[in-house]
Amino acid sequence: MSNNSDRNTQVSEPEALAPVPAESQPGGEATSPGTAGEPAPDLGELLKKAETEAAELKDAWLRAKAETDNVRKQAQTDIAKAHKYAVERFAQDLLTVKDALELALATPGTTTEALKDGVELTLKNLRAAFDKARIVEIDPAGEKYDPHRHQAMTMIESSEPPGTVAQVFQKGYLLSDRVLRPALVAVAKAREPAAGGSAGMPPQ
Repeated sequence: MSNNSDRNTQVSEPEALAPVPAESQPGGEATSPGTAGEPAPDLGELLKKAETEAAELKDAWLRAKAETDNVRKQAQTDIAKAHKYAVERFAQDLLTVKDALELALATPGTTTEALKDGVELTLKNLRAAFDKARIVEIDPAGEKYDPHRHQAMTMIESSEPPGTVAQVFQKGYLLSDRVLRPALVAVAKAREPAAGGSAGMPPQ
């Protein structure tokens, strides 16, 4: 009985021993999955790289801002020059008109016919100056009333259709498409029927 008991104990002892993992064996190295052979990141190097990129972005932004400012200033300068020289050209064209008027007044013994010819020549020069400056006349007689270009002074009965310009008191002017001065006009209205009868029919 004792011999069998000792034999069973000896046989079961090797089976009770668990296998030892390789990493826990002497001389073995413990490694975690996915990190074998990868060096730890250098935080100083990453920070230096980020600072370099930030400096490059800031430099590019400053350059773009400076370029935008230069373009804006140049545009303002060009606009100011355009306004200045546009007025200068128009003023030069008006000098001819002024010369003609002064010449007509300074000429002694000017006849009415000669004075009229001088005024017509002056008006021709003035119209040429207006054409160069794109100043267009508004003379809307017989046209439909336009509140954006015409200023109604009164309404009158007229043979013109109602709502049209029956009379022009003062011409207006446009600078390109902008109204410099609206035309002063009278607008036609429908004729009122005669008293005691129908419109357009004499009383019976």
